[in-house]
Amino acid sequence: MKRKEYLLSKITINSKIMVGKPTIRGMRITVEQILRALSAGISEKELLEEYPELEKEDFQAVFAYATGLIEEEQVFPVQIFA
Repeated sequence: MKRKEYLLSKITINSKIMVGKPTIRGMRITVEQILRALSAGISEKELLEEYPELEKEDFQAVFAYATGLIEEEQVFPVQIFA
């Protein structure tokens, strides 16, 4: 299994967990929670202390998942009429 595939396998989607939001290894910790915390300045170290069930590799999985979403994003030019 390639590294990216391995990391993405850590992100799970289950409609019965967190209303189907992408979570880390089926836990009640969402990709969104981790990204929000990191963007608010909370360090990986602090998150690992707050959520001892997380592994350092889980952060790489979150980044790989988010990168995949951005890669799929399509941008279309918009013509503005004045």
